[in-house]
Amino acid sequence: MLSYRHAFHAGNHADVLKHFVMSLVLDYFNQKDKPYWVIDTHAGAGMYELDGDFSQKNAEFEKGIQRLFDSNQLPELLAEFVQTIQSFNEKSSLEFYPGSPKIAEYFLRTQDKLRLFELHPRDFELLANLFTHQGRQTKINMQDGFNGIKSCLPPPTNRAIILIDPPYELKEDYVRVVGCLKDSLKRFATGSYLIWYPLLPRPEPLQMIEQLKVLASGNWLDVTLSVKAQSQDGYGMFGSGMFVANPPWKMPKQLADTLPTLAKLLALDEKAHFTLNSQIS
Repeated sequence: MLSYRHAFHAGNHADVLKHFVMSLVLDYFNQKDKPYWVIDTHAGAGMYELDGDFSQKNAEFEKGIQRLFDSNQLPELLAEFVQTIQSFNEKSSLEFYPGSPKIAEYFLRTQDKLRLFELHPRDFELLANLFTHQGRQTKINMQDGFNGIKSCLPPPTNRAIILIDPPYELKEDYVRVVGCLKDSLKRFATGSYLIWYPLLPRPEPLQMIEQLKVLASGNWLDVTLSVKAQSQDGYGMFGSGMFVANPPWKMPKQLADTLPTLAKLLALDEKAHFTLNSQIS
């Protein structure tokens, strides 16, 4: 099933949470000279035009990244994240929103490597055109990332950030995420695995998280951001979460310092809130 196009949702509240958490992990990895890999199982198109037809259809970015751009009272870490997004735009404009591949590239040093997987033919084409400088540092595969990741683990550097971010269009995606983490930890137990998931009025997301906690063996972090109340009809995403297996030790405090502001800025009603739980050994 290849109907999902992330361009409809680029820069929304879920992207902000996902990419902010990702940027914190990337910055942490850069504090050591030793090289690392970034592996993205569902890379998407890589860059999104916010004035394009897809993004403008629902203009979700206006209630997401735009609100951070318009704020002049951001905590330092959120301000740095906005600067990262700003680097892909001219002056103070917000015309483009980078996907996770470009955010990863922003942080990568010459000794680090990027491995991208994307199955959708059109998004793969856009991604390949975006990374015309492919070489030893960056490789793009038109492949199901759940399967492709196996060829990357363990990385030669023994340091890696792995982003697992399927669209969850199918219920099987929740099962596949659990299976992917289980297999990946067997191959490479010390990698930092970042798993994005939607908050929906259905049991699968929370059931998945409970299974991921068991697999992560007492070394995990789980953060959620609800931007509105659950709908009464039982449909629709009301927020999202990021589960991190083997998170940086400083991440709980970083998020505790920034999530109150993030929840306030991205709130769509009075029910907006965040949760932050972790076990770090």
